[in-house]
This record gives sequence, structure tokens and C-alpha cells, in this order.
Amino acid sequence: MAPHTPQRSARPGGAVARLDPVLRVSGLQTHFFTFGGTRVVRAVDDVSFTLHEGESLGLVGESGSGKTTTCLSIVGLLPRAARIVGGSVVFDGEDLTRKSQRELRLIRGRRIAMILQDPMASLNPLFTIFRQVAEPAFFHQHLRGRSLRERVQHLLRAVRIPSPEWRMREYPHQMSGGMRQRIVGAIALAGGPRLVIADEPTTNLDVTIQAQYLDLLKDIQRETGVALIFVTHNLGIVAKMCDRVAVMYAGKIVEQAPVRELFDAPKHPYTRALIGSVPKLGSKEPLYSIAGQPPNLADLPPGCHFHPRCPDVLPRCTTDEPRDFRLADGSVARCWLHG
Repeated sequence: MAPHTPQRSARPGGAVARLDPVLRVSGLQTHFFTFGGTRVVRAVDDVSFTLHEGESLGLVGESGSGKTTTCLSIVGLLPRAARIVGGSVVFDGEDLTRKSQRELRLIRGRRIAMILQDPMASLNPLFTIFRQVAEPAFFHQHLRGRSLRERVQHLLRAVRIPSPEWRMREYPHQMSGGMRQRIVGAIALAGGPRLVIADEPTTNLDVTIQAQYLDLLKDIQRETGVALIFVTHNLGIVAKMCDRVAVMYAGKIVEQAPVRELFDAPKHPYTRALIGSVPKLGSKEPLYSIAGQPPNLADLPPGCHFHPRCPDVLPRCTTDEPRDFRLADGSVARCWLHG
């Protein structure tokens, strides 16, 4: 039987996108269970989004909102206390939530790759750069000998590592922070993935190196057509990197919108608060802060989980949990203000 070839359509800028999503997450629920199962933490609660070839999706929100757990759920790397209890993660037509760890190991690195925020936690200090970049190509693409060395050199050049034939003999501690982060990017690309999940990859970089690294990711995406999920707290990075944005709060996506629409006309009070908290150059106004603290995910407030901190709260918000409302500009907001 001939392989299925998804239809394609032109994207802005001449790029080509699939009509069929590379990734479709539907109603995903991931819970943490305490010892004895007496308490349940709903870390990811009814999360849905799609991602197409060559597209970038930003996941934003405060710490503890469920961004990283959502990404770990996609690739099946959850800690022992966590379990997916509902929903689906369909990647290239296959539901990853139904696959065993053995099957997922053949997908991770080869078809889905992750770039983590701390390269020193991702790189093994005992192994050379060559060995660490070569491992995914050796395991997934079955390269050996000269072909493997040429592949590693090509990947290091792609992420702008100078003199790769020499650098690949060195160890992580001999690299600068920016170079280590680029090495992690090379490892992520070594298997030729269709989807890359970047979880706060610029946290430990200074502003100049951060800008260079983001430009590098965009160049690689344009060249390869890889889909990208970008997890960050930095809304400036979202504006630079992403086509669409999903805003998470207390384990839920409370707003999804194209990046320009989100910044020009945010629909959810939480999104407006996040944007209002960004310092503005030359402004003499006091910096806005969101009142209160994020809720305890094991003891969530009734109704809309944001209502104790919301400046626009309605009586209904305190009792009824809102559903997603699709708006005229194509954005989606989980808020009774639009109901």
C-alpha cells in the first residue's frame, strides 16, 4: 500500500504547510497522584491544540501552569507519580498515549526531539561532544564510521559551531554557555525530527547570545520545515519566534490566538495581565503586577480558576467553570466575559 501523503498548502512567505496537523492534542489530562492516592494534582486539565509543519506554537504562563508537564506528556517522559488519565496526543496519525515505552523510544529523538533549558543537565560531562551528538544518528539513522563523523560535523556547522572537526573532540566544560546550548540543539536535530519541543532553551543565556540562538532556531526551521513548540515566560521571545500562542493557567489553556492578535487584542483577563506585567521602555508608570498567587492544583477554587485574582470577575465566574469560546478573529478564550 502506498504511504499516505497529506495535502499541502502555501503558507505566508512561500513556505509549505500540511493541511493535516503534525500534532493534535485533544482533551489531554495528566494528573499527579500522591502516596496512597489520597490527593490528586491536576497538572494538565483538558488541554487541546494543533500544530502544523513549519509552524511555531508558544506555550506561556506562570511557573506551575502546566507547560512543561504538557510537553513531557506528549513524549511520554512523565515522572512515576504522574499519569495521563484522559485525552489523546496524535502525532503523524498515531496516538502516542496508547504506545508502550519501547515504542516511544523509537519516536523520541528520531521524530520528536526536546531541547531543555539547562544544557549542563542535558550533556554528560564524561563524554565528548562527538559521542553525544552522534548517539541519535547512530541509534535512529544507523550511521557508522565516516558517515557518522560527517553527519556530526554537518550538524555542528548547522548550529554555527566553529571548527567542528576539532570541537567535536572536546568536552562540555570546554564550551561556553551559548555553545553548549547550540550543542543541545544539534543533538535534537541529529535524528531528523518532525517536531522539536524547546522548553525554556534561552533561560541561562545573556541577551546577545539569546538573540543569536533564536535566529538560529528560526533559520533551521525555515530550512527543515520542522514544527516547534516553544515554552517560555518571555513574551518578547514569543513575539519573535511564534506563529500562534497558547496561554496556560492552572493546567488549562485559557486563550489561544495568532501571535499578532494576542498582543494587539488579548481576550482573557489573565493574558492582559501577563502583557501588562512586561516592563515598557521609557514608561514612568508603576510596573503592573498580578494580585495573589497561582492556585494550589490539588485544591483548585470553584468556577474559573483565575477568578480570585481577576479584576473583571463576574458572579458566574465564582461558581461555573467556563468553556472555550471561539471568537470572530479566530482566537479562543476560556472566559465568561465572551459567553
